[in-house]
Amino acid sequence: MKPVCLVIGAGAGIGGHVGKRFASEGYHAVLCRRSDEEGLQKLVSDIENAGGTASGFLLNASEPDSLEERIAAVEAGIGPIEVVVFNLGAQIGDRALADTSYKAFELGWRLATFGLFRLATAVCPLMEKRAKGTILVTSATAAVRGNKGQHSHAAAMGGRRMLCQTLNAEFAPKGIHVAHILIDGAVDAPDTLGKMLGPENFQKLREARGLEHDGLLVPSEVANTYFHLANQHRSAWTHEIDLRAFSDRPWWNH
Repeated sequence: MKPVCLVIGAGAGIGGHVGKRFASEGYHAVLCRRSDEEGLQKLVSDIENAGGTASGFLLNASEPDSLEERIAAVEAGIGPIEVVVFNLGAQIGDRALADTSYKAFELGWRLATFGLFRLATAVCPLMEKRAKGTILVTSATAAVRGNKGQHSHAAAMGGRRMLCQTLNAEFAPKGIHVAHILIDGAVDAPDTLGKMLGPENFQKLREARGLEHDGLLVPSEVANTYFHLANQHRSAWTHEIDLRAFSDRPWWNH
């Protein structure tokens, strides 16, 4: 039975590439995303064609019991979850305070913070019994630096960061590695940045800063860091790390 890497938020960017990276190293990748069945099955096929194994499931993490039921089903039908990647975004757009409804603000919290809490509630007891496991949490600049128009996102991601710290404090001594990964820059991903900018503007950005310029975060390279984190010796675990392209200013210099 292969160890399982469960990816919540397995799109064409970081999540999908993390799934591919772990599958290439002998894990069974369980890939979950909210929509795009065709894209999900292509991702599964890509992994299988490369000699790995994977399963794909559509999952709306904001629905009650969706995360909990999927984790239980994976443990019962596929295998023990050794690594879980929580890669859900919580960006609702650039909105002034007056344009941020209660519902919109709460949505960011439900995805970024409450979703992680639900995931941890379901998976930590399982990992605790085995005295091992890794929880890798994708985060954003907003977790450490608020900005105008980002009321929901900053509050949600800041909460995600603090939740990672509390989970680490409780479960690291029990053998569970919790890592908060701050993505401090634009990612070359068609279904995140590409959708925000639109296809034409996204391609212009890639040609100006990405591709051979290496000015956008390359998802496959980000995935290498995730795999490294999951395989660190427990005497030198990383809890928090930030990633950015070489040409970007870090969040603390803005």
